[in-house]
Amino acid sequence: MVYNWLNIEQFCLLCDERCDPEHSLCGACEADLPWLGPQCMVCALPLPAAGLICGQCLKRPPAFDQVVAPWRFDFPIDSLINRFKHQSRWPLGRLLAELLARHLKHLFNEDLPRPSALLPVPLASKRLRQRGFNQARMLADWLSPALRIPVRNELLQRTMDTPAQQQLDAAGRRRNLRQAFALPDKKQLHDQHLAIIDDVLTTGATAEALARLLKRAGAARVDIYCLARTPKPGD
Repeated sequence: MVYNWLNIEQFCLLCDERCDPEHSLCGACEADLPWLGPQCMVCALPLPAAGLICGQCLKRPPAFDQVVAPWRFDFPIDSLINRFKHQSRWPLGRLLAELLARHLKHLFNEDLPRPSALLPVPLASKRLRQRGFNQARMLADWLSPALRIPVRNELLQRTMDTPAQQQLDAAGRRRNLRQAFALPDKKQLHDQHLAIIDDVLTTGATAEALARLLKRAGAARVDIYCLARTPKPGD
């Protein structure tokens, strides 16, 4: 008997129930993810109502134009991201990238402007040696063919090994990133629409530093595409 490879069963990565062979997550688990509801129209901070801009963005408009994130950084998304990022569980990262690509395609159909290139956040060399991979670069490489948008890894460089951002408050994160990034070739950026790829947006310090650098080099628009957005402490 000839084995039919097309009949291989697919099991959900979260609940182990059978699911659509084309997906790694069953419909019930996907619906139960902490989808980001009403949010700031600029930084995607969770808000009580839709169509608003948060107080921080009104008071101090960021250098980036818009953050796109499907989920709140809450269970089980936080666990999936941490297992991908810190335990090298790459299938989980690929699953999240596929869901993010689907989310972005929907938004593109709803008139979200398409960028000309994806720019993963560069990882400090010490952290890259410790981890063995750059999670933002992997996400960008998975997003690229699905969205048909090229990845430009060479446009951003990390010039300093800075302390981990997770250990710092918002002001400390901003200080930590001063002079941390560089642009080897600014001529390629004039009037470009670019999207920075990262895993989680917390205070937005990294996104702000990179967007400001790109805008100063002539970029017309800089968006941030990430997997999850953290709410304010206590929310």
